Amino acid sequence: ARRPAFRRRTASDRDRPWLLACYKKSALQVSDFDFELPAHLIAQDAPPRGGARLLAVDRGAGTWRELAFRDLPNLFDPGDLLVVNDTRVFAARLIGRRDPSGGAVECLLLRQESGDLWEALVHPGQKLKPGTRFVIDDPARAPGMCLRGEILERLLHGRRRVRLQAEGAVSVDAAVDALGHMPLPPYIHRADTDDDRARYQTIYARERGSVAAPTAGLHFDDATLAAIDARGIRRAAVTLHVGYGTFKPVRVDEVEAHVVDPEPYEIPAETALAIAATKAAAKRVAAVGTTTTRALEHWASHTKLETENLKLRTEADIFIYPGFRFQLVDALVTNFHLPRSSLFMLVCAFAGRELMLEAYRDAVRRDFRFYSYGDAMVIL
Repeated sequence: ARRPAFRRRTASDRDRPWLLACYKKSALQVSDFDFELPAHLIAQDAPPRGGARLLAVDRGAGTWRELAFRDLPNLFDPGDLLVVNDTRVFAARLIGRRDPSGGAVECLLLRQESGDLWEALVHPGQKLKPGTRFVIDDPARAPGMCLRGEILERLLHGRRRVRLQAEGAVSVDAAVDALGHMPLPPYIHRADTDDDRARYQTIYARERGSVAAPTAGLHFDDATLAAIDARGIRRAAVTLHVGYGTFKPVRVDEVEAHVVDPEPYEIPAETALAIAATKAAAKRVAAVGTTTTRALEHWASHTKLETENLKLRTEADIFIYPGFRFQLVDALVTNFHLPRSSLFMLVCAFAGRELMLEAYRDAVRRDFRFYSYGDAMVIL
């Protein structure tokens, strides 16, 4: 008998080894999302806002063309809606010394649990055991101010629970902002500078809480936003606080085995109303960034576009990869992502894996800059 290529798996399938092999063969492999990326194309410094190159991809035609980012408003129509992530990156990387030994300490704040308690990554991890105390200060930048910390316990995946107390500042948050460093991504191989405090932040950032920037939004400047408004394109915002999990490598072979870290987000009622009106008018909802996309699509799976169910504050634990059915997002503004990463899988889900691989390989040939400080892509 002819063997079926696919059907729903049942309990009796365990008695059909050949059919199990069909399922295993059909599973998406992480290696399916690989491409060659020369190290020199990983951007180490940001271009001027609005000055990046833009690769515009047409999903329907299966084509792409190079533009300037300032051309972005011309690709949308009056009545379309551009949704951004207005989270604000805070200076989460603390550099100090152990107390009283003076040994070097690095502490990357990941999440505030409550009050003065934080979840963090620390270095050197092997030496920083529960009970270790440390001091963060910088007399040149913030004289008379310091943070005193204590490691309370070990958590999973190398994380620690720490207690922070501020001296010479009105709050721990104020001391972190004054003494901390911007948490540049691990693929930017240089120390952060004062310029990064402004540049690794969108110009519309509002809600403090991210340890990584929603990088597609870094391209927008006042002139581009003014051009968007002048064209009659509407704007709205969501807030998703980007966690360190955005850099989490995919360490499994099969895509479905990967688990993304949940990230808190909120959809304001006015944004929900704007989305509902846009859909009712048969106009496009364009997400700026993968973080906005995850928030919108997670929200779409938990509510209806009805007035009584608009606002939602929860965590996005959604993993978007090819086969995902998008409900809200019609266009995507994004950066160029890491090979084999969950973010590249998301854009492949939106535009098609083969099309994205071809477009990315062409971008490599044409020396587009990749990652957080790199060039931009819009998928229509």
